[in-house]
Amino acid sequence: MSVTLLVCILGMVAIGALGLLGRRRPAASLEEWSVGGRNFGAFTTWLLQAGEIYTTFTFLGLAGLACTSGVAVTYALPYLPLAYVGLYAIAPVIWRMGRDRGYLTQGDFFADRYGSRLFGGLTSVLGVVFLLPYLQLQITGLGLVIQLATGNKDAGTPAMIAASVLVVAFVLWSGIHGVAKAAYLKDALMVVALLAMLVMVPAHYNGGIGHLGAALREHHSELLSVPAGGPFGQVWFFTAMLTSLFSVLFLTMPQGWAPVLAAGSEQALRKNSIWIPVYGATQAIPMIVGFTALTTLSGAASANGNGVLLQLASGAMPDWLLGVIAVAAAATAMVPSAGIVLGMSTLVARNVLRPRGARAGLLVNHGTVVIAVTLALVLGITRPDALANLLLLTYSGLGQMAPATAAALTRRPLLRAWSAGAGIVAGEAVLIWLTFGDSYHGAISTGLIALAVNVVVAGAVELVLRARGGAPVLPDEPSAPSSASASAPTTV
Repeated sequence: MSVTLLVCILGMVAIGALGLLGRRRPAASLEEWSVGGRNFGAFTTWLLQAGEIYTTFTFLGLAGLACTSGVAVTYALPYLPLAYVGLYAIAPVIWRMGRDRGYLTQGDFFADRYGSRLFGGLTSVLGVVFLLPYLQLQITGLGLVIQLATGNKDAGTPAMIAASVLVVAFVLWSGIHGVAKAAYLKDALMVVALLAMLVMVPAHYNGGIGHLGAALREHHSELLSVPAGGPFGQVWFFTAMLTSLFSVLFLTMPQGWAPVLAAGSEQALRKNSIWIPVYGATQAIPMIVGFTALTTLSGAASANGNGVLLQLASGAMPDWLLGVIAVAAAATAMVPSAGIVLGMSTLVARNVLRPRGARAGLLVNHGTVVIAVTLALVLGITRPDALANLLLLTYSGLGQMAPATAAALTRRPLLRAWSAGAGIVAGEAVLIWLTFGDSYHGAISTGLIALAVNVVVAGAVELVLRARGGAPVLPDEPSAPSSASASAPTTV
């Protein structure tokens, strides 16, 4: 067994063990399991919120995208600080609503604010469907990390199985507390990995970052500016950034709600809105590794975008440190997977199946954890590319929740459930057509086009409904879902 593989195994076991140690006491309710009593401090909440910054997609994908698109990859840098400027105000509003109304999920928010179980169920089903390929990506990415780091093609599948078992175990045993504990190690490893790559990779291949810049100017000057047109041109850059901005700003990813609702105070969320963008700026480091690959690897080697980061790290670092980098990459799969499956299972238990009673709710929730991870694992092993196209819809598809969320943040929701629902359905339909219809080849983000249709349809339906009489009902009379059961507001 190689040193790198041994470090990888020990690291994955440590992540799982920390997750298991997160349990304080058996969860008596879905509320305790999913939002932990709503008393997390600023640092723990920060770790949970920052968990979405580094996934396997970010860690490996940004280096690959830098290698193929040049500085156009930097579209990923500005939207996070811009989004958190808005979240400084929005997150505390959602937190107050969640505390006062008993929200555990994004679906609870929609059901209560729009006074409709049906609408809450619709958004929850879409959330689960669009998150499944994202969950598979994390598991498949972990297998790829182990293969690339160890050079052993047979190690990927056992690593995927082992990681999936560990994730299921600590999520079922510890809930959100386990995710938070594992996040401590993940982010500590990420800091070590990022600093090591920033110093050692450019130094080994180019003699330092300064020499890297000179090599890029001499041999790849065309990639040092965003072109006016083309697949990674200025229109693509701006619209991709804007789509990502709306998605983060309005918490369209269902797993992003648990960290906000679990916070102990508004102040914790406001502090995080200041410091998370600072951590997010470190995404520039995988981009630098990708730029290094441009000056080092041949065209055929650099074409394997997802592998360039670990390929360069393996040549610049000793085996034990490469193992640490691989464990950090594995953590970017395991911890986000835990958060994703926690969000999916709580949506199913609270807003889709809605069993009666706290025990029944926990059983449905835990069963969903096992089923979701097993399905993602089986697909990752047997058909790793089966959901590749659907993965393109994860961010843009969930981004269609943004207008409905924005409209519900005011004292009186600006839309009815029928209006918001019609907008979401229209946006999703346009997005699927643009993605799979093979008829659109423009540079504008398909997610942004779908969002525009979403807003227009929702506004038109709302105008028609208002013309027929009445205004949206204030969500003061219907009671929010209780903590002990999955009951929800009355339907419209």
